[in-house]
Amino acid sequence: MGKERYVLGKDRDDSGKERYASGNDHYTLGIDFGTLSARCILVHVDSGVETASAEERYEHGVIENELPDGTALPVGAVRQDPQDYLRAMRATVRSVLEQSQTPPDAIIGVGIDFTSCTLVPVFADGRPLSTAAEFRSKPDAWVHVWKDQTAQAEASEMTERARGQNETFLARVGNKVAADSFFPKVWQIARRSPDVFAAAAHFMEAGDWIVHRLTGGSPVRGLSAAAFKALWHKGYPVRFLSGVDVRLSRLVQRSMEPVSHAAPGTPAGNLIEAVACELGLRAGTTIAVANIDAHAAVPGAGVAQPGQMVAVVGTSMCHMLLGDMFAPVKGICGAVNHGILPGYIGYEAGQPAVGDALSWMVNNFLPARYQAEADRRGLSTFAYLESLAASLRPGESGLIALDWWNGNRSPLANGDLRGLLLGLSLQTRAEDLYRALMEGAAFGTLEIIRAFERDGVAVDDICAAGGVADRSPLMMQILADITGRRIRMAESPHASALGAAILAATAAGSDQGGYDRVVDAVQRMTRLSQQVFEPDAERHQIYQRIHEAYRRLSLHLGGGSGIPPCDDVMRLLKELRTPSIERDA
Repeated sequence: MGKERYVLGKDRDDSGKERYASGNDHYTLGIDFGTLSARCILVHVDSGVETASAEERYEHGVIENELPDGTALPVGAVRQDPQDYLRAMRATVRSVLEQSQTPPDAIIGVGIDFTSCTLVPVFADGRPLSTAAEFRSKPDAWVHVWKDQTAQAEASEMTERARGQNETFLARVGNKVAADSFFPKVWQIARRSPDVFAAAAHFMEAGDWIVHRLTGGSPVRGLSAAAFKALWHKGYPVRFLSGVDVRLSRLVQRSMEPVSHAAPGTPAGNLIEAVACELGLRAGTTIAVANIDAHAAVPGAGVAQPGQMVAVVGTSMCHMLLGDMFAPVKGICGAVNHGILPGYIGYEAGQPAVGDALSWMVNNFLPARYQAEADRRGLSTFAYLESLAASLRPGESGLIALDWWNGNRSPLANGDLRGLLLGLSLQTRAEDLYRALMEGAAFGTLEIIRAFERDGVAVDDICAAGGVADRSPLMMQILADITGRRIRMAESPHASALGAAILAATAAGSDQGGYDRVVDAVQRMTRLSQQVFEPDAERHQIYQRIHEAYRRLSLHLGGGSGIPPCDDVMRLLKELRTPSIERDA
């Protein structure tokens, strides 16, 4: 298992003065469970200084194709081992405590964020089904990872029924039930593996499951995941679910309706003795309700007001906005009151494959000579490809990509869609593909921005966070040039974990040394970044022409009324190519 460490003893505030974290002051832990690893940071509550950080990769990583025992998985299924989460949490928490030598009594709260919808089937006592011998070879008993889009048939059936019945919840989920959301996944399990469905007392969001383990069985679940991923709005649509499949409504009545749902920054309970000993923390420490990982990045990036989109660019890309008023934006993932920060409507949209698509290209289609040259220069493969792709001008690759490598979350909400590379020739090189994939992701983001603005939700500028955002200046510049908006980088490289720590400080409250309002915690625990990417007017003009081709291809292949012809797209791509692209590879 690989492990990264990051230690910071001092920092500077906006005035340039150094700020130090005192060993006698209050701290919170933010634990960010991502797709491949968990990261924990220790944060000084008064200053926001990140005193220590540790990352631990999941032992089994992302499980595709087959389970560890060799059992074949359904095509497109994505699973994980829930025990990996516990091992990673234990390792990272103990690591930051060892690094910082912070006494457990100084830690007033723990915040959790997790990918969503990541589904854990569990027994009544909270034990995952996949840990029982009789279910180890049952694919549907394992964790269903957020990016599993295989329940599209169930999602489409639900959407069709909901539209026929004029269900009001559709307006809050972009007018479509998403394939990666809670009920399509659970319904798929009920249909495909009725024995697994019958054995599970609960199907829990992985973030809620972690909180359940920390508190010994908290009856409080995160409002964020319930509302954005499970159709919750002051309750679940039981009558609708009963018409879909009575097993779903019975599940809700048995295990979901009796549970209360709380907004981010709310306490879920207190750390129990057994887990406190395991982690090296104090029993009774406040545990905040779980939050969606991308949502936690909003306060972690220092955003606590409407108009600024937070784009978390990593394995996927998530786009969050805060609003004062509800607007039924078509094609987004959700619009929820108090869903991201208390007091605001939280909006979410997303693209399910960005870093994943770049990794796909590198892992499957990179000539050996590129790897050899990267090694010779002492660069990672990605850094070497970025340097080559950065030398290309807009249109020079001769390619356009539809970024649907794992379906489309927003604004088409169709997990069955697949990616497209158009304009390939005998002269196409690896760096051309790499840049086209980046541009396709940025065009997809522009489509999302336009969907928001069409329905009255302003997007003034963008704050970027996440692993790809931190490592790829080229991706950020392309995003600025294509969207025509300035991109401000989050100051912390751990925006989601910092957001979880901020929400933990709010859950602890001022009585324990924290905050009573999230906005106060954000103001004290974050600061503005000086790194900004400004759009280039000339490049933006060229990209507008290519985006028009992207939009027409998207409508033509993704569905839509008044579909425009696409027969001139290849001519446009050839026109935009420069002579340098015609040389031999």
